[in-house]
Amino acid sequence: MIQDRLATLVETRANRPAAIAEAAALRLRPDSLLGEHGKLMVIAADHPARGALSAGNRPMAMADRLDLLDRLCTALARPGVNGVLGTPDILEDLLLLGALDGKVVIGSMNRGGLAGSAFEMDDRFTGYDAARIQAMRFEGGKTLTRIDYADPASVDTLEATARAVSDLAQRDLLAMVEPFISHRVDGLVRNVLTADATVKAAAIAAALGSTSAYTWLKLPVVDDMERVMAATTLPVVILGGEVDSDQEAVFARWRKALACPTARGLAVGRSLLYPPDDDVVSAVDAAVGLL
Repeated sequence: MIQDRLATLVETRANRPAAIAEAAALRLRPDSLLGEHGKLMVIAADHPARGALSAGNRPMAMADRLDLLDRLCTALARPGVNGVLGTPDILEDLLLLGALDGKVVIGSMNRGGLAGSAFEMDDRFTGYDAARIQAMRFEGGKTLTRIDYADPASVDTLEATARAVSDLAQRDLLAMVEPFISHRVDGLVRNVLTADATVKAAAIAAALGSTSAYTWLKLPVVDDMERVMAATTLPVVILGGEVDSDQEAVFARWRKALACPTARGLAVGRSLLYPPDDDVVSAVDAAVGLL
């Protein structure tokens, strides 16, 4: 179905760029950040903008934009999926495809720390800003906030994130902050996925900006997740992380994290869009079932 609409999509982008703003103005907005299940179920698709195209053992899985859009439209059409997270190019494609009605739409803001680059920790804001998110009538913005105690560039990311949180809150928009304590191993940035590091990252992220009223945290599942979730009173969505061949074990970890009082949903990308068996419908439905 989506193959038939590709020509129209490209034609519209080439000849009627104003159609994107028109579609945004006409989009049916959700009544709440939470779905009928009382949680926020977000499909994340902002990885390509950082040059992170791999999923599991497929190094270029997300390189085919038509295939990615097909998977996204399939996931967003499943019952219980009430949100999407993406960069302007992807969200605007989805707008033109009519896939965002009734969904919580979250614009990805900082994608400048390209995966594997020497400047990866200098994670500049190269995507959405709060003004554009408001103009597009979206529900919020998301920041990736990696903190390396040995890298001076981290403080610039912290400052820019604080500014973004304040700018979003000034407009009564959701600020979703995804924090990690990170360091370099053999020149590559690695996130420290321990309970202590995640507690510390959550504590730092929760205090960014001039108010935390509209801040939600996006946290990874680690061991001793109860202690991590007890580190904040802010709403938390659980991120999916890398594709794992043992999908049942992944779901079990998500289920345990979702039982914590501060857990308010899932924000998952590659694990559901590119599951090991490539069955997007079954993977998404299973994740929604956890809610």
